[in-house]
Order: sequence, then C-alpha cells, then structure tokens
Amino acid sequence: MTFHQFAYRNVIRNIRIYAAYFMASFFSVFVFFIYSMLMFHPEIEDGFLGNVPIIWMVVAEIILVVFTWFFIFYSMRAFLEARAKEFAILLHLGMERRQLSRLIFLETIIIGSISIILGIIFGYAFSKFFFMIVREILMLEDLPLYLSWEPFLLTIGVYFSAFILISLFSVHFSPERKVIDLLNGYKNIQIDVDFTKAKAILGIVLIVIGYVLALLTTRQTMVVFSVFIPFLIIIGTYLFFTDTTQYFVDRLKGRRLIYWKKSRMLPMAEQTFILKNNGKMFFVMTIVTTLAFLSIGLLATLSSYTSQYDKLNPLGLIYKGHIDNPKERDHISSLISELEDKELSYQLTRFTVLKQTSSFTKFEVEVFKESDINNLLISYGYPMVRLSRGEAMFIPYSKDSIKELAKKRVETVLLENNVKLTIDQVYPQLIFPPSIVSLNSIIISDVDFRRLVKPYSIYPHEEPGYHLFTFDIPQWVEADEVGVALQQEVAEEYLKEEYELPYYFENAGLNYSYILSTYSLFTLVGLLVAAVFLLAAGSFIYFKLHTSLEAEKKKFDVLKRMGISNNELKSLVTKLLLPQFFLPWGVALCHSLFAFFALQNILKNFANVSIVKEVVFAFVFLIILEIIYYNLIRWRYIAHVKE
Repeated sequence: MTFHQFAYRNVIRNIRIYAAYFMASFFSVFVFFIYSMLMFHPEIEDGFLGNVPIIWMVVAEIILVVFTWFFIFYSMRAFLEARAKEFAILLHLGMERRQLSRLIFLETIIIGSISIILGIIFGYAFSKFFFMIVREILMLEDLPLYLSWEPFLLTIGVYFSAFILISLFSVHFSPERKVIDLLNGYKNIQIDVDFTKAKAILGIVLIVIGYVLALLTTRQTMVVFSVFIPFLIIIGTYLFFTDTTQYFVDRLKGRRLIYWKKSRMLPMAEQTFILKNNGKMFFVMTIVTTLAFLSIGLLATLSSYTSQYDKLNPLGLIYKGHIDNPKERDHISSLISELEDKELSYQLTRFTVLKQTSSFTKFEVEVFKESDINNLLISYGYPMVRLSRGEAMFIPYSKDSIKELAKKRVETVLLENNVKLTIDQVYPQLIFPPSIVSLNSIIISDVDFRRLVKPYSIYPHEEPGYHLFTFDIPQWVEADEVGVALQQEVAEEYLKEEYELPYYFENAGLNYSYILSTYSLFTLVGLLVAAVFLLAAGSFIYFKLHTSLEAEKKKFDVLKRMGISNNELKSLVTKLLLPQFFLPWGVALCHSLFAFFALQNILKNFANVSIVKEVVFAFVFLIILEIIYYNLIRWRYIAHVKE
C-alpha cells in the first residue's frame, strides 16, 4: 500500500468525523460558484438592473471567502484533536513527524478536492434553475446558461489555495506534543485559562453599553454608532465567554443549596471545564450566528419596506420643477402621451407651491392652495379640506407626524405679504410621499393664497416656489416604463456633486420594480449566506462533541456502573448540551434584536416603516430550526454514549 493510498483509506475510515466538515465545505463551494456564475454572466454584468445587486453579491462572495478560510482552519484543529490517539500510534510505530504532516496535508487535499469538484458540478447543474429565478426577479428577457472559464477558475483558485495554505499552517504551527499526551487525548491535557472578576464585569458592561447605544441610535448618530457599537459588542462578547461565564459558574458552585442539589453537581462541574476550554469557540459561534440572524433579519426588513411601499408612495408619477422651467410643457405632454399609449387611467393635478417666511420659526414654509389639494383628494377619495380666511392646515410628512402635528397650535405671519394665519389642524392622511414635500408645509385658503403677491425674500438667490404635477394612477405598478429616460436623467444628475436640473421626476412603479428586484435577489443571496453561516455554526458544536466523544463515553460508562438510570442519563446529557447550544444562540439573538431596534429607529426617520412583525417571524422560525437541530444532535449523542 502506497503512502497516498494510506491517506485515502484514512479519509474513508474517518468519514464520520469528516462528514460535517465536507458538507459545510461542499455547500460553501456550491454557493460561491453560483454567485460567480451570476457575477460573470455576460447578459447582466454591465446591465443597469444588475448593478446594485451584483455589487452586494461581490460583498457576499468576500464574506464567504473570509469566513470559509476561518472555518477550514478551525475544522483542521478539531480534526487534529479528534485523531490524537491515531497520530500517537503512528508516531509510536516509527512514523516521522514530517511524514505525519504530509499525511494530514494529503488527507486535507483529498477532502478539499472532492468538495470543490462536487460543489462546482452541482453548482453548474443548479445554475440554469438559479438563472431562471434571477431572470424573473430582474425582469430580463433572457438569461441563458453559459460556459466560461472565469467562475471555474475563481472558485478553484480561492478554495484550493484555502485548503493548501490552511492545512500547512495548521500542521506546521501546531505545538508539538508528546506521544503519551496524544494517547491520553487533548481533552485530558489541563488547559489553564484563568478568569478575573474585573474582566467578567467588563464584558457585561461593554455589552450593555452597546445595547444602550443601539437604542439611542438616530439618523444623525448612525454613522458613528455603526462603527462604535460592533466594536463594543465584539470585545464584550469575547470577555463574556472567556471570563463572565466562568465567573458565574464559579459563584454558583460556591452556593451549596444550588450546587449540591440532586444531580446538579455533575453537569455544573463539567460546564466549568467546557467553558474554560471552549470559550473562544463559543465566541466565534456567537458572532457567526449573529451574522446569520442579521442576514435573515435584513431580508425581513426589506420585505416589510416592499410590502408597505404603496402606502408610503400614494402617487404613481410626480414631476416637480422650477416656476420658470423651460422643459415643463414638453415633459408633461410626453408623460401624458406615454400613459395614453399604455391605456392607463390617471388623474393629473397641477400645484403652484410658493415659499414664504414664517414669523413663528423664522424659516421657510411651503404654501399649498386649498383648491389644488382638493383636486388631488377627490381622486384619492379622501375628505376635502375646508378652510376660511386666516386658517391653515399642516401637511403631514409621515404617519407619526400626524399625531405630533395634531397637538400643535401655531399663530404665525407670512412675513413677505403680512398674511396672518392660525394653524391648529393637520390633514389626517398622507397626501404626498415624504421625499416631495418639506417638513414645514401648510395648506391655506384660496383667498389667502391670492394675497401672496410678493415673492420669497431670498429670491432670486433661491427659487420662490415650484410647480408640482401629480399623476394618481390606480394601476401604478404597470406604469413602470413611463418616463424611464427622464428618471434616468434625474438619477445621473444625482450622482454629480451638485444637482443643477430645474426639474425632478419620480416614477413609483419604476422605483418599486427596482426595489422588488433588489429585494428578491437579496433574498437569494442572504438566505444562501445565512445557510452557510448556520451550517458552520452547528458544525462547530458537532466537531467539539465528536472530538471528545470517546472520553465522554468512558465517563458515562463509569456512571452506568454506579447505577445511573437511562432517564437520569438523558437528563444529564440534556444539562450538558443545553448551554453549549443555546448560550451562544441566546447571546446572538440578543445582539440581533438590539441591532434591529437601532434599525427600526433609523427607518422611522427615513421611511416610517415598521419591521417588528417580520423580524419576530424570522427569529421564531430560526429558533424552531435550532430546537430541531438540538434534539437531533442530542438523540445521536445519547445513542453514542449508550453504545
């Protein structure tokens, strides 16, 4: 038997240990290859619809690569521990350490090569189906399966180099141990990891500070907090698992009423050793699980925004331009012509909005005429506005603002024309999208509006007002191709340092198609990335359990000879496994919940969107999956220790 055959048969013999490692590696190669096929597709590589999603797919690719490299490295360390006795026997029989390193390297390359080959084969076979989904999502005419060397070479290069470099690093930089230590196993080597009360408390303090800052996150502070909060949470989580948990268990062991009650002594004593030697693993598992939760939670957030988009944007088309805009007539005629060609019914309302200075705030206020507003409200089917001379009404800019403005009463004067107003009411429905009107917009009677003959005081340095054209379209989703060239022109102008066009145009149907396309593609990307993260997080526990399985079986054999019953054995296993599974998941869940509290605060400022229902549903689904996974592992673990 040659050395290569020996390495191959070693892989086959240890298939139980390699199974989780192989599946996680295979699935990550599978996902990476599919993303690569889409990124390099000639039909969407330079397309406008594909630009934003593809950018995020590149980000997903980078995250997958970084995480996979770390995962392979961790897996290698677990395998070395699981096969310690086997290595000791080989060394005792005369194998040189250089030969042992070569053996481990060959086994890793065999597993890596198989996972790469099968991942690419299954990935390419699945690509056609994946392209069919993406074609519908991005509303492309065709997205055929293609054959190119780029995705194949990228996938093979990334993952083959990962297996080579990490296997070499794991073997050559691992501390050398005596044969007797290897025979006893890694778990019997005492690892001194001291904890301190100061670090234990600091871990909790850092996490609490991060949570408080997350609750206080606003639109103004989100940039600074988005950098500062993760730093606090990561450091705090590390200290929590390396010091805080050990300190907590140590304090419990000092309380005899708790520690000595029934069979608690055995699992608590074992937890001391588990927490001491696996703190870093629990930390990594928590961070990985948090990333998976955040990926799925973000998808739920996008789903919430998508489902509420029509409520936030009640108008199909909006055209806003300067009073002296020379292209106004041509643009409006073109939009009307396109709507009529598509046979879409619409209600066109023209507004003349004037700017004035309020004596109450000393800032500008946008003034709408009562009759113009009523023309739009008729098409909505909303109650009309009735104002007398000297009366005014707030225009709400969000649903929350309706409650806030309803409590206000303002006595003001429009200074340019000395028009006195009493504003003590707000219209009870959203009339315009938040992006169209300012936060300080009011409706006045036609009589008062005719008195606004003098322009805004800052004119001509700033426009004295604007014309607003609104198209209320019942089938606004079908109007997504109306004014595409005009919206493209506006979008390109926004990319410049200063917006210089005398007009602005927005097509809600076209924006919705972009949002829906991006969200749907994010769903595919996010779910696959989250699946890789969750699979790897579960694999960490799998590796640890199977690494110490033989030693644990001996412990339970001793307990069975002492007379422990099957029910007591199951109870003991449950108490041992529960913290290993649900402590990292619980901490990850808390991190994610506070992250979405911060996101909810930000979204309320931007779009007044609630994501509570979607996030709760996503997290409940994940918890159910974790409970199923826990019971499956617990069932197999009990079966092993009973053998």
